[in-house]
Amino acid sequence: MCLVLVGLPGSGKSSVGRVLARRLGIDFTDSDAVIEQRIGEPIRCFFEREGEGRFRDLEQEVIAELCASRPGVLATGGGAVLREANRQALHNGGTVLYLRSSPEELHRRLRHDTQRPLLQVKDPRAKLQQLYRERDPLYRETAHFVIETGRPTVQTLVGMILMQLELAGIVDASRVPSSVDAPR
Repeated sequence: MCLVLVGLPGSGKSSVGRVLARRLGIDFTDSDAVIEQRIGEPIRCFFEREGEGRFRDLEQEVIAELCASRPGVLATGGGAVLREANRQALHNGGTVLYLRSSPEELHRRLRHDTQRPLLQVKDPRAKLQQLYRERDPLYRETAHFVIETGRPTVQTLVGMILMQLELAGIVDASRVPSSVDAPR
């Protein structure tokens, strides 16, 4: 089983992915962490030095490898869906869950973030609105399920995801209960 999380920066892909993987008893992989391990530095530094195009090339390479070789939960970078090759690899390589958050909610969560290269601009809220307009259709095209994140806790979101996966027959409800009161 491969579950893929997509969404804007700050939508909770890594946090939710870790807990989801733990609840399912499967591996968790963050594509950005794999990229950083490969390049030996933070993405922000690579991005500034090499540019977005070179970063997206590397990201495409890593996503293709991960989709072909790693069952488990995969959290992607926010821009992973920008390339058609990535959208196809993700959609065909597993069950894709779009963690949808409004730009306003994301701004609230990320207003003090200094690590996301695309948000190091004069007006991060406007940048998030622009990213949402550009990427929301791509996330929806790639996803099998859209999960509205709103403001619930990570545990609640994971419960919502498990319930969706149970209803779709992807996860065995007797093996992994979706209840938010389930053992963690």
